[in-house]
Amino acid sequence: MAEVPPAVELRHVTKSFGTRRVLDDVCLSVPAGRGFCILGRSGTGKSVALKHIVGLIKPDAGHVLVEGEDITGLSSRALARVRKRIGFLFQNAALFDSITVGENVAFPLRRHTDLTEEEIRARAGRLLGQVGLEREYDKMPADLSGGMRKRAGLARALVLDPAILLADEPSAGLDPVTAAEIDALLVDLKRRSSTTLLVVTHNIPSARAIGDELVFLDGGRVIARGSPDALDRSEAPLVRQFMRSLGTG
Repeated sequence: MAEVPPAVELRHVTKSFGTRRVLDDVCLSVPAGRGFCILGRSGTGKSVALKHIVGLIKPDAGHVLVEGEDITGLSSRALARVRKRIGFLFQNAALFDSITVGENVAFPLRRHTDLTEEEIRARAGRLLGQVGLEREYDKMPADLSGGMRKRAGLARALVLDPAILLADEPSAGLDPVTAAEIDALLVDLKRRSSTTLLVVTHNIPSARAIGDELVFLDGGRVIARGSPDALDRSEAPLVRQFMRSLGTG
């Protein structure tokens, strides 16, 4: 049997903006179907790493692989094909304010599929139902709470049934109860569909709930990786301090 490649790999990725090196020879390997969390202080390259995986940023050196395919030098057309396999939950949900919640979720279907109008509405409605927003299809994003907008963003990220879901600070700005609800949705998604989760977070309770493996970035470098229990025992004082935190970040 052929070995299944990791869902995502960063091989010796380096990225600088001006004179500031944000990622410095970073190597990551994310097994398919697992939960993987990237931790670290603000400005340590966590979100930049996610943007490399969807090709929004290209590395100065190194390679990025998605399901075994090196995307580093792909054309825009080829990169669009890869992106269909990846869902992205933005930190602020990034909903379009001028269209309804349901049309936000339906947007990727209209752009990337040949489904009929009836099929599009049915699938968008089904995804909204899965995140507890079945009654919100015709509402405008401004009518939703922060937690509801995050749920709608999650529904949109999943509407094309991606193999990989990237989530940038999914609990940011949410109260602890709502943050725990988002965590539960992500954990249930991984359990039900074997979706690979790659989550950037400051929220240690969330990382413990979602992450089978955690990696800690500092100064653009990986300084610790392993299970939550392993990071609890890390020899790096900053890592141990983070792991003791109860803040939601």
